Formats: sequence, structure tokens, C-alpha cells
Amino acid sequence: MARELAANSTLEKSHHSLTAEFSGVPAEQLRDATLLGGLLIAAASAVGFSTIGVPTVRTQSDTGISAVLLLDGAHIAIHSIPERQTLLFDGVAPASHDFRKAVEVFSRRLTARDVRSETRGRG
Repeated sequence: MARELAANSTLEKSHHSLTAEFSGVPAEQLRDATLLGGLLIAAASAVGFSTIGVPTVRTQSDTGISAVLLLDGAHIAIHSIPERQTLLFDGVAPASHDFRKAVEVFSRRLTARDVRSETRGRG
């Protein structure tokens, strides 16, 4: 089993996962469900996906927003935390798509003080 795992770790990953944290974002932007839902659609387009539906957007009891957009073999999810001026971003897609473009869409529209991201191979 250990050999099998070692062999699989040398294979190229089929998917990539990108997480990002936007900090220092004004709370008004993080409470704006219309803005955040629109950014999900724009981000998917920037990465090369056509949407297969509309984002599911929920306002949380603390006025934060949680939203997800399902794509063909991929997804983008976000969670806003207005009291911490933070937006959390998570995207998973086939390795042929570059989610850094999605983060750029959010970076252009949100006035974040700092953006940190990390990409990992999956699958």
C-alpha cells in the first residue's frame, strides 16, 4: 500500500484547489449579497467556465454572506466575515483551469488591504 501511495504521488494531479483570504475588506462590501454573487459569476467566466446555474447566496445571522457557484466539474465558494473584514475564497477545478484569474476578479472589485492565496494539486 505504501508503494502504491508513493507511486500515485508522482502522478500529475487532475484538479487544483485554490484558497485565498482577503483581509481589510470594508464590511459594506462583505454584506453586499448582490456584489458577491455577481463576482462569483464574473470569476467563473474569467477562468473559462460557463455557468450551469446561478450562485446560491445566503446571508448569515451575523450579516456575513456564504455563497457557492457550481460549475461543470468545479466550484467556487466564498464566506464573508464582516466583523473581521475578511473574505474567504475556495475554488476547485480541473488542472486545465487557472483560478488565479478568479482571485484577480475579486481583487479588482474588493478593496482588500491584503490577499493571500495558496494552490494545491488534488486528485
